[in-house]
Amino acid sequence: MRRRRLFSLMLITALVAPPLLCADEAEHAPASTPYLTQLRPFLVQHCVDCHGGDEPVGGFTFDRYEDSAHIQTDFEFWEKVYRVLHEGSMPPADVPQPSEATMLSALAAIQQELAAYDCGVDPHPGRVTLRRLNRTEYNNTIRDLIGIEFRPADDFPSDDVGEGFDNIGDVLSLPPILFEKYLAAAETVVEKAHAEGRPPLAQVKADTPEEGIAIYSRNLREFMARAFRRPVTDEELQRVLAIAELAFEEGVAEDDHLKIPMHAVLVSPHFLFRVERDPDPDDEDGVRALDDYELASRLSYFLWSSMPDQELFDLAAAGKLKDPETLKAQAARMLADPRSRALIDNFAGQWLQLRDLAHLQPDADLFPGFDDDLRAAMRRETELLFECVIHEDRSVLDLLSADFTYVNSRLANHYGVTGVTGDEFQRVDLPSQRRGLLTHASILLLTSNPTRTSPVKRGKWILENILGEPPPPPPPGVPELEESGQLLGSLRERMEEHRRNESCAVCHRRMDALGFGLENFDAIGAWREQDGRFSIDPSGTLPGGVNFRSPNELVQILVEQKQAEFVRCLTRKLLVYALGRGLSSQDRCSLDTIEEQLAAGGFRFHALIDAIVTSDPFVLRESQKGR
Repeated sequence: MRRRRLFSLMLITALVAPPLLCADEAEHAPASTPYLTQLRPFLVQHCVDCHGGDEPVGGFTFDRYEDSAHIQTDFEFWEKVYRVLHEGSMPPADVPQPSEATMLSALAAIQQELAAYDCGVDPHPGRVTLRRLNRTEYNNTIRDLIGIEFRPADDFPSDDVGEGFDNIGDVLSLPPILFEKYLAAAETVVEKAHAEGRPPLAQVKADTPEEGIAIYSRNLREFMARAFRRPVTDEELQRVLAIAELAFEEGVAEDDHLKIPMHAVLVSPHFLFRVERDPDPDDEDGVRALDDYELASRLSYFLWSSMPDQELFDLAAAGKLKDPETLKAQAARMLADPRSRALIDNFAGQWLQLRDLAHLQPDADLFPGFDDDLRAAMRRETELLFECVIHEDRSVLDLLSADFTYVNSRLANHYGVTGVTGDEFQRVDLPSQRRGLLTHASILLLTSNPTRTSPVKRGKWILENILGEPPPPPPPGVPELEESGQLLGSLRERMEEHRRNESCAVCHRRMDALGFGLENFDAIGAWREQDGRFSIDPSGTLPGGVNFRSPNELVQILVEQKQAEFVRCLTRKLLVYALGRGLSSQDRCSLDTIEEQLAAGGFRFHALIDAIVTSDPFVLRESQKGR
């Protein structure tokens, strides 16, 4: 009955609501807009006391929204507001609650604002900050440019991380110490190339000095073009030749005379940075299509974390890479190449936080069976599932729901899987209590404390990395569970402490429920029925009254009822990684298009890659001033 009454009220509210406004009108709205008449009074009465002023709860503030929702720039903000109101997470239970009619009126007003977002109003494909190669990209580029297996960047300072990844242009600075490392690395690379008989610039044999200079110049131009990942100008070539001539005049030894131009190229900004030309100042719309060479680099550093290969260079030289079908064909070819392992190491490794496994050490007394071999097997299992989705072009939903996995004997014993021997990984059916990566030991270890499981960490990890809904930081002064005194009872009972304060309970109801759904797995991912003397209770209720009783039921809910949130989260993270920049509201139209193409492609991974590499943010560049 209550459900029918809610629906009726929502229908009536939608029917009597004023017509939608265009984006320009929303910014200069008359006093009769739904925002001012329905939503703003609701916010003032129920929200701004906590979410306003100098210290808004969770950093979530409504202060800037006096006359308008600014929907063209703040779409994600209002999506989140709608979600927490619709699921009943807000207002907190310990404050006066709005009536059903008031709540439905506010939700209808937010829906109208969201519907008013216009993808056709002044679209922006965005721009990427001039971006230096990170350590992985530098190592891979040296490998593919020089042809030697050598990792000079391992000695470089660690790269900063932004948006969850270490290839984000805005955080890839160039401190003085790093430039010193570049100088030393260039010298070492050149020496190693000559020692291994792989010098890009070899001794030139010619009948005349003029012929020798011509051959040398041609070889140098080809090396520079591959290093700069584009054709070089005559002026650029002459500058490097001038360095070589100066060295010759100074009496530098003949071998060093050949090495010096290589040094110059390897410390050039055109090698160390991925440079893309801005639109011309007189370009009216402030947007330009990337040229074929820029696209080749975007594609190769996205899928390989390295420079383009000869096929990409040839297509760029022929002007064929801009064709969307060619881009898709090249993406498929590159995903089949062993170098696509970089996508697993660098995208999946950071999205799923697998890189952090190396730093975790469970309590040796409580978990004596844990060792480095098991740690390595845990990570490899998750990598192999991701690799399977890529190479078999499976649905991205299989990451959550796969009923198979990859184990060696060490991990098989940990899972209770029989019939697996040796160190080689084999594809096996998962035990009935496990499905998808959420039940992988790697993820369960990542989201635990050294001595016990952490439902909070597990719930938070799911919100951030699977649903794309990171919770706000905890209020100041809230102690960790271990610091809350000597509490008795099961972990579930002890964690009720988190929910006694309503400002904490708003987030913890959701986080804890998700985390307790995985409580049958201990801190290193082994199955258990008991936690000490207490029986495990993996049941929970998610916002909206959705109940589950086991890890499998939780996974099933995420796959079936939270599919849109997972797809959106994965799409956002992969697009961020592909572009090397964070996203804004102005990218939402491209995100919508990518998701539509992914759904039309049966949610297969290659459909996601195809949609990204042909999207406006990937193939276009906006000027610094925008439009």
